Parts: sequence; C-alpha cells; structure tokens
Amino acid sequence: MIKHRAYKFLLLPNKEQRVYFSKCFGCSRFIYNKMLEERIALYEQYKGDKEALKLNKPKTYSQWKLEYPWLYDVDNQALANAQMQLRTAYTNFFRNQKFGFPKFKTKRSGRNSFTTNNNATGNIRIDGTKVHLPKIGWVKIKPHRVIPEDCIIKSATISTSSSGRYYIAIQTICDWDPPIVELSTDRALGLDYSSPHFYVDSQGVKADMPHFYREAEEKLARERRKLSKMVCGGANYRKQRKKVAKCHEHVANCRKDWLHKRSAELSNMWDYICIEDINLQRMAGSLKLGKSTLDNGFGMFRTLLGYKLIDRGKMLVKIDRWFPSSKACSECGAINGELTLTIREWTCECGVHHDRDVNAAINIRNIGLIMKI
Repeated sequence: MIKHRAYKFLLLPNKEQRVYFSKCFGCSRFIYNKMLEERIALYEQYKGDKEALKLNKPKTYSQWKLEYPWLYDVDNQALANAQMQLRTAYTNFFRNQKFGFPKFKTKRSGRNSFTTNNNATGNIRIDGTKVHLPKIGWVKIKPHRVIPEDCIIKSATISTSSSGRYYIAIQTICDWDPPIVELSTDRALGLDYSSPHFYVDSQGVKADMPHFYREAEEKLARERRKLSKMVCGGANYRKQRKKVAKCHEHVANCRKDWLHKRSAELSNMWDYICIEDINLQRMAGSLKLGKSTLDNGFGMFRTLLGYKLIDRGKMLVKIDRWFPSSKACSECGAINGELTLTIREWTCECGVHHDRDVNAAINIRNIGLIMKI
C-alpha cells in the first residue's frame, strides 16, 4: 500500500534566497493569471461553438516564456505546476459548481506559494538542517522531525505566511502496511461536541480546551486599533500589519499544538473513537456560537484524529448528525421530545438522571459500536 505524507518545516532563507523566492511567487502568479485571462477570453469568444473552443486551445507556460523571457529566471517546474493548478481548478468548476470559478491571484493576498518537483537526480533533498532546492541550492530549515529513509520525495511547496515567515511542505510517498491490531470494544470512547468545553466524552471527562483566540482578543484589538489609525501602504502600516499577523499566527499555532497533542493522546489510549458528523460550517454562521466554534477548531481535530487512528490501525466512527444523541436516554432508549438547548440536566421516565453532554457521548459511543460492525 502506498502512503502519501507531507512534512512541513520552517525555512530560514538569506536575503538573496528571499529575492529568488519572491521572483518564483510572482512568476507563478503571473502565469496563472495570464492563462486564466486567456481561458476566459476564449470561452467568451467561442462559447456557442464547442468544436471551435476545443480547437483554439490556450497557450502553455512554455509559449508564454518565449513572449516574456524573464520567466526563464525561475524554476521551470514552478511554472508548470501553476499551469496544472489552473487546469485542475478549471476542470473542477465545470465538473462540480460547488468549487466556484477560479479567481485571479493577487500580490497582497497574504499567502504566496509555488511548487517544484523532484527529479531522478534528487534535486530536492534534505541534509541535516539544510534542504536543497532547484536553481537556488541549499537553504536552511528548522527541522522538528526526520523524514524516514524509505520515503521518496515527490515535490516541495514553498510558501509565506502573512507574518512574513517562509515554510516548505515536502510531499513524500512510501510503502506502508497498516498495523494489525486486535481491537476491543471495551476500549471505545464517544465524544460529544461542546462549545464551552470543546468535547465531553462518554467517561464524563471534559476536554476544557483553552480559548486561545478569546485570551488574545484584547491584545489583538489593541494592535488592530493602532493599525486602523495608520496611513494604508506606508512603512509603519506594513510593520503594524505584520504585528497583527503574528498575533493571529501565534493563536493558530497554539491551537494546532493543543489539537495535535490531544488527538495523539486519545489515539494511543482508545481503539474506537465515535464522534458526531455535525455541520460545523453552519454552526460557525450563528451569531451566538460563531466565534466559539471557530476558536475551537473541532473540524481540524476530527481530521487529525482520523489519520492518527489509521496510522495506529484503529478506527474513527462518524455517526449521522441527525441521530438524537442528546434526547435519547442511554439506559432505556426513550426520547425526550421536550429537551431544549438550555436544559443541561434531565431525568428520564425510567428514573435515571442524565447530564446532557455525558448522556449524548454515551449514545454516540453505543451507536458507533453498532455501525462499525
């Protein structure tokens, strides 16, 4: 079985390398926008004639290089990948309208990136605290993990964040056999999403995730207030904008760190983890729950939990979002139709007193164990 995995590291380029990366960002963006502009023009011209539209194909990145010689200054693969990204976005739109029509890339979008591929000679390789990239050579990185020797590097994506930091994401493939683990239903856990506690499990334990954004909200408001009083585009404005971006990045990094650690802890302890497939996007649109839902990052937590359990040969079970986990009694199965969101505790007609969240987590675990069979 072939497994794909990406490893992301912090890049530490010098001044010359930062200039080269800026050129790659700009040229990739230029090719993407030029080709998108041409596709739109061709479609407007021949939209009534499908045969003519097929015959009049847009220029490739190689043809654009002949017209703009300065494109030769950057990595050829960066331009080729920009062309492939546009082709994929264009195909996805006509295949499924939910993807939306491709948009033009802007210089001030906050995130610039380009992708380059590894070749047979191994032009992308890591040696200790350095990574070798095509046309630029060795660049310092800050490695926090080691890529296994049996992994083959396929490509690398260099990007910048709004705070000005450079990152490299290295895509690898390797042969992987899923571990064979004897799973036990006794080691099953149900998780019920809770806005104030992040989740409550079927053991009655509340995660009590720190509200990182709420804690940083006062500092963010102060820094953004300073930014609003500065002249847009000035030197001080750019410095202050970077300060605001660093505050947001710090909050995001704290959240990711907590989610990774908690998901790894649960994956090591339990064989089956059952969760509700709730619509977090719709919850985030709520006036009352929006900020708390986005601050929790429960969607990212589900993703992390899923792949960590697969790596350990274990199972994540998602139950239907319409299952009445809170209203059903975990002892007798009776449905309490009068239960509202404000009622946190209730007593069933069978005489059992329930904590709303713990009861929901138990029901999620029970129905999840039935579904996994």
